[in-house]
Amino acid sequence: MIAENLKSSPRWFVPARSNRTRSLWLAGMASLLFLLCALSIMIGTRDVALTDVVAGLAGQLDSIGQAAVNVRIPRTALAGLAGAALGLAGAIMQGVTRNPLADPGILGVNMGASLAVVVGVAWFDIASAEAYIWTAIAGAGCAAVFVYTIGSLGRGGATPLKLALAGAATSVAFSSMVIAVVLPRADIAGGIRSWQIGGVGGATFERILPVLPFLAAGFAISLLSAKKLNSLALGDELAAGLGERVAVARAVAALGAILLCGATTAVCGPIGFLGLVVPHLCRLLVGVDHRWLLPFSALGGACLLLAADIVGRIIARPAELDVGIVTALVGAPFFIWIVRRQRVREL
Repeated sequence: MIAENLKSSPRWFVPARSNRTRSLWLAGMASLLFLLCALSIMIGTRDVALTDVVAGLAGQLDSIGQAAVNVRIPRTALAGLAGAALGLAGAIMQGVTRNPLADPGILGVNMGASLAVVVGVAWFDIASAEAYIWTAIAGAGCAAVFVYTIGSLGRGGATPLKLALAGAATSVAFSSMVIAVVLPRADIAGGIRSWQIGGVGGATFERILPVLPFLAAGFAISLLSAKKLNSLALGDELAAGLGERVAVARAVAALGAILLCGATTAVCGPIGFLGLVVPHLCRLLVGVDHRWLLPFSALGGACLLLAADIVGRIIARPAELDVGIVTALVGAPFFIWIVRRQRVREL
């Protein structure tokens, strides 16, 4: 019943999809993810032959190619995890706010996490991975609450336009504050600037392991919120009439997105636009039912970030472009297209 009402909504209109069609798309997305993982391991400053990939995966280190495989495996794993987290967080935020422009970067959540980490490093000398993660999650949560509060002020409550404007203004303000904190600290400026671009280079399993529990909790909370997001998509009054506690449903789903954004930002830096692009593309494939949309957004985010990382290695050889730059080049035109297509004032 809820899925049928969602399909009839003009705000998120896409053609209806059968479960068989969705299953085929799911298999195709999983196959694409496997292919991109293989390409991520093979392609770089030095291309690696398939035989070396197989040997490297088996733990052999007899050649330069096999050694390169062992270095690229953690990078590939981090790109997949970070992409899945940001794609899923974007879908959650769009569902919670009922805003097609919602995205961890556009709503200022990533920049809030970034500011918190920079302040922690500059003023409190945090150094451990756990401190980075907790600080980033706290910053992401505070930024989300702040933007939603500002966007809710005035007539009409939290409209898509007001949320987008509040998020953009907050992101710019936090970015300026980051610069203000870093400028007097020449000793940390280089590392902070590099981290702020957003990237997965230099990944190791030692960096990834501390963030896994937070990502696992975020994935679990987000995916379990699918049914509640379907109810929220019908409108607050109808959702309440169906027995849904609207405020609690929003808070729980938002908590999952905040965990994903904060943990990812702590280990990769702020990566923008991924959470905007992926959910829109996935809706074209599987429709608006969050029970399908959320897992597809996770898979799609992993695929897109892996692809961006591969492109960044190819187009700037022998140097590399960080994925944050590549996703911005793709996401900014997409954002403009969404604004023009959706006519934000009328949402």
